[in-house]
Amino acid sequence: MEKNEKNFEESLLELENIVKDLENGDVALDEAIDKYTTAMKLSKICSEKLKNAEEAINRIVNEDGTIEEFKNREE
Repeated sequence: MEKNEKNFEESLLELENIVKDLENGDVALDEAIDKYTTAMKLSKICSEKLKNAEEAINRIVNEDGTIEEFKNREE
């Protein structure tokens, strides 16, 4: 992760704050457009981080150190 890159929690908190500001309706049009653009970028970042986390969780490290995909035993 780059030094200036926000982690998931920071990105999500900023996204939530932007949504609150926009829902409040007291934002000028130009500022609302900027906030919306930032929110869409943050949404993409959060989505990618969740996808990467899910992929990492779905891998199993075997006793011999090999990695295999987790398969649901009910399938």
